[in-house]
Amino acid sequence: MTDRKSGPRANVYTRITERIVAELEKGVRPWVQPWGAGNASGRVTRPLRHNGQPYTGLNVLLLWSEAMARGFASPMWMTFRQASELDAHVRKGESGTTVVYASRFTKTEVDAHGGEVERDIPFLKAYTVFNCDQIEGLPDHYYNRPEPVIDPVERIAEADRFFTNTGAVIRHGGMKAFFAPSSDHVQMPPFETFRDAASYYAVLGHECVHWAGASHRLDRDLSRYHKDRTERAREELVADIGASFLCADLGIVPEMEPRPDHASYVESWLRVLEGDRKAIFQAAAHAQRAVAYLHGLQPQAATEREAA
Repeated sequence: MTDRKSGPRANVYTRITERIVAELEKGVRPWVQPWGAGNASGRVTRPLRHNGQPYTGLNVLLLWSEAMARGFASPMWMTFRQASELDAHVRKGESGTTVVYASRFTKTEVDAHGGEVERDIPFLKAYTVFNCDQIEGLPDHYYNRPEPVIDPVERIAEADRFFTNTGAVIRHGGMKAFFAPSSDHVQMPPFETFRDAASYYAVLGHECVHWAGASHRLDRDLSRYHKDRTERAREELVADIGASFLCADLGIVPEMEPRPDHASYVESWLRVLEGDRKAIFQAAAHAQRAVAYLHGLQPQAATEREAA
């Protein structure tokens, strides 16, 4: 892996990237794996903080992967201190899971002319959390499991409304799903060609993450998508992760049967990740921004903005 630097920040980038690479080398996409979770009782959610707020970005991938590997059923996580403040305790012998906090601070420096200039300096901090299944003595509501959804039709209708509210032009026909920047539309195969409704909306979510990245929306550079295999791999990584975030937010659990293009995508993602230890962080951040953008197009989001 190239561009390795010393220090704890570089170690976090390297450690997490190597973990994702190890999963991909086994043919497992860590952001998709939870859909096969037998202990989810038909419900999949983003991992939650101790206060019920969902995690975002790369931390979703890290905690989903850890929950699946260790069989945790609870979606909720907290630090050792947060558990202690609730008069609870982490069971002896339990090991925690690494999550990251990324931000930036402003530093004032003196330039070559003796003047003061401000410079934004990004930083990355790693800390440890524990799943509620590893903690004893918490208030009862931390151990409650969500009830299985009884009416899946209503959930799919909600997904239909969600994508309609984005305003994206969605056309149906042919056998391929793609976003066409030149005409600014999403092309989908006919609904009835999918194995089930959930699979249709999972693929639509993938294409709408591409759609959100257009130059007049989030302005993700898609100009080299068809010219540069590395850029295409990066963009497909963003869309694949973003689609999984959307599925969790919309309560969709598609049967993720392998698609013919997945093997080649995984191979291309491995090449990107092995050459750039920050690529998975950037992809998760772009995916999070795209999903937030799509949520921001919903009527309730507009109402909340007006109220604020």
